[in-house]
Amino acid sequence: MNANNKKQNTTGKAKAYAAKGVKPKSAKYFKHHKGAPAKSKTRTAQKQEQKPPIRIMFLGGLNEIGKNITLFECMNDIFILDCGMAFPDGDLLGVDLVIPDFSYIEENADRIKGIVITHGHEDHIGGLPFLLSRVKFPVYGTPLTIGLIENKLKEFNLDKHVSLNVVHAGDTVKLGCMKVELIHVNHSIPDSVGVAIHSPAGTIVHTGDFKIDCTPVDGGMIDLARFGELGSKGVLALLADSTNAERPGFTPTEQTVRASFERLFARAEKKRIIIATFASNISRIQQIIYCAEQTGRKVAFSGRSMINYVSVAKELGYIHIKEETVIDLDMIRRYSPEQIVLVTTGTQGEPMSALSRMAYSDHRKVEVGFGDFIIISANPIPGNEKAVGNVVNELLKKGCEVVHESMYEVHVSGHACREELKILHGLVKPKFFIPVHGEQKHLRKHADVALEMGMEHKNIFIGDIGNVVELNDSYLKQLPSIQAGKVLVDGLGVGDVGSIVLRDRKHLGQDGILIIVATLDTENGNIISGPDIVSRGFVYVRESEDLFDEVRSNVDDILYDCAYENVHDWTTIKNRVKDGVSKLIYDRTHRSPMILPIIMDV
Repeated sequence: MNANNKKQNTTGKAKAYAAKGVKPKSAKYFKHHKGAPAKSKTRTAQKQEQKPPIRIMFLGGLNEIGKNITLFECMNDIFILDCGMAFPDGDLLGVDLVIPDFSYIEENADRIKGIVITHGHEDHIGGLPFLLSRVKFPVYGTPLTIGLIENKLKEFNLDKHVSLNVVHAGDTVKLGCMKVELIHVNHSIPDSVGVAIHSPAGTIVHTGDFKIDCTPVDGGMIDLARFGELGSKGVLALLADSTNAERPGFTPTEQTVRASFERLFARAEKKRIIIATFASNISRIQQIIYCAEQTGRKVAFSGRSMINYVSVAKELGYIHIKEETVIDLDMIRRYSPEQIVLVTTGTQGEPMSALSRMAYSDHRKVEVGFGDFIIISANPIPGNEKAVGNVVNELLKKGCEVVHESMYEVHVSGHACREELKILHGLVKPKFFIPVHGEQKHLRKHADVALEMGMEHKNIFIGDIGNVVELNDSYLKQLPSIQAGKVLVDGLGVGDVGSIVLRDRKHLGQDGILIIVATLDTENGNIISGPDIVSRGFVYVRESEDLFDEVRSNVDDILYDCAYENVHDWTTIKNRVKDGVSKLIYDRTHRSPMILPIIMDV
């Protein structure tokens, strides 16, 4: 068809449209649209760009170990993945627990569809009671995970007020516009899962805590096939465990620990065996039980968390133990040492743990000494090395034989090393990558793994607590941060211990306190009684009487000057006393105790 014929044909179509009352198209239109209008590549691209984005909000688990909690938001629907806690470090004096700041969750409670938990470790479930006491959401998890959560909620009288829903690996939970698929993974506790979040924006994979164990003690091997299937269909982003990203190679299988236990049980011979392990490491406890039954030993458990975990796992069928094998801790004296295996908490040197109390002769039911063979089946968490070393030293002083070195292979990690991470990256093939669950050094090393696997640097995001990222097929961008951080739990108080209280505790711990008490006449400001001085943690009073006499004289002069100048404002008087005594004490001792003036009037 020549150019003139094309023009005539196009004109004819225009006339035909006009005859039917349809607005005619331009000749340019018919030049590019033969017959029925077809979608152009440009329009298809525009339609893809119209996909709603998904936002990921990090309230914990970045630049720290523990306190894992992440929020996913798409089309105004939100769900929470995990809700953990962390143990305080040495700077948080007197603090029992550290939980996430739930302010953003409380402000957006009406949009949150539920909470999905990947596994039952405290750094993933420990914050739940504190969150669910404020707002109520349905909780989804595998059988063991829900069993442990229910047991924890009972302590807070919340178990009857929260909807706990048991799901299994392979199941999918619908939460608003998002579908959360549970994928079986290996970890140091059974029933662990990763998740695939199927959203209108695309699929996001979050591994949870995981490793690749081809010969796990219980359960099957990690479902690598499903990760690969998701990767072949296209994954928008991968969020993956970074805890062991610094370690080369592969994490050893849990089966190596079984062989080590068998050798050590034979080596113990006539000694009583005491094994410290994480209460949540159900697989490890099961292996200890197997070895005990093979050697004809009875098993007793010590430590509240140990007893709780074992009872829940046994009730749900995750621990198999003969009835005649278990004995109460009170009954261990009735058996000879070679008949006993005592499984206890205290692998991290915690002051109140069962093993620490044994080491410092503070345990009410167990005394250790010659004839005890003690195995610490865990590696110290960074920062706990000194506390663990102190416990080991005390046990050795008492004559115990202690096995704690890594050369005995009495512990393997539950987290993937670099080669395992590479396998997962190769299977999932994500467009974007966000390393999670680790300190900055772990996140950076995991980002290096992604770069080694061929990912572009611009597609990797290393975040921090409070960060918000928005994802789409065509971009990953950081949005303004939300409120996040640490909330300190001290006894029954949640959040009432802040930086000022911690500063005062540190001050008291380092320099002690000096309390000055005086009673003044309301009318003229003259001293009626005092000043009396009480000292704690500063100097030994009986050896410092001259110093305290000088302090009293100094306070007398300050109060006399205030009365002479007609200063009756209590705040001013207290500040003058505090400043004057502080200067005197520092000049005499080069110490700065906390000065607390107490002025009363009559």
